[in-house]
Amino acid sequence: MSLADLGTRIVRMLPPEAAHLATIRALKAGIGLPNVSALQWNTPVTLPKAGLKLFNPVGLAAGFDKNAEVFGQMLRFGFGFVECGTVTPRPQTGNPKPRLFRLTEDMAVINRMGFNNEGLRAFTARIRQADKRLAPVGANVGANKDSEDRIGDYEAGIEAVYPYAHYITINISSPNTPGLRGLQDKGALQELLERCGKMRDVAHLSWKQEMGEEGRIAEAMTPKPVFLKVAPDLDETAIRDIIDVVRGPGKWLAGLIISNTTLERPETLKSEYKGETGGLSGAPLFEKSTEVLKQFASDLFGEFDLIGAGGIASGADAYAKIRAGAHAVQLYSALVYHGPGLVADINADLAKMLKADGFSSVADAVGADLS
Repeated sequence: MSLADLGTRIVRMLPPEAAHLATIRALKAGIGLPNVSALQWNTPVTLPKAGLKLFNPVGLAAGFDKNAEVFGQMLRFGFGFVECGTVTPRPQTGNPKPRLFRLTEDMAVINRMGFNNEGLRAFTARIRQADKRLAPVGANVGANKDSEDRIGDYEAGIEAVYPYAHYITINISSPNTPGLRGLQDKGALQELLERCGKMRDVAHLSWKQEMGEEGRIAEAMTPKPVFLKVAPDLDETAIRDIIDVVRGPGKWLAGLIISNTTLERPETLKSEYKGETGGLSGAPLFEKSTEVLKQFASDLFGEFDLIGAGGIASGADAYAKIRAGAHAVQLYSALVYHGPGLVADINADLAKMLKADGFSSVADAVGADLS
């Protein structure tokens, strides 16, 4: 057992949110940090439209490093990429506590955090160090709960983080900010992507000028990739509407992250906390999120990069997402139960499965299960 895994067992004795804060403090202090090479499994992959080059396809989802405090430390566990946030323009405390619950019997988590974060000023002061990392570091942007112009909040987020993050994620799928998921509706999504696309262009031009002044213009010739993160709670009509919009006003996007947490509660849940409100993540989300991923991939495959998230806790889970159409995957909740050593286990098992099925690369397996 590694020191990091031992630490995971110890912090699980604390209430969930206190355990998370203790973990962040320990990482910042450098306690128990390994130095796992993200290259060692020989599973590099390039996201075609985004142009992001990953040492391996396993990434850390947003929600863990909300304030961009420990992205460098998390990369040392072997992640191929790390996503920070969600960050909102202004700091906000989030929803009342308790707001984070372990469903241990179900290997799941329910959260209703409510985008608690320190705001863009603090976030950008830290994430400006991201360009020193060889692996991509992303920024997940959101809207303040009391904002009068939520689309404006996303524009502000894109503008602020653009010079520093390797990619940006527009998060309109959290269930814990009232009305936020309404931005997935066709008309609202069209306006969101039209305005955010224009802001991306403005931010890119400004960044290119700054890079030119520094003599680094070659690095800024291609706009940085932007992803849209969607919910798993979408029916066929909603999926069709999102596909139509991303092919239209959203054609500038690099891709989609599928998916966020779910509001559904499977009948199989056993934990005493199964009735808590908020988004459910972890093992019970795997099947649902993978099916939604497959629905998007069956239509958008080859046009957009897809990142699969939701319920990944093993190499087999990651492999299933890739075969369903994901170019890369993200996880978070499984770390609560398995510790950070899980990253290496998933990558090692994924490499074995690719080889066993005769795939010479991750890219060769992407979408293998699509009919």
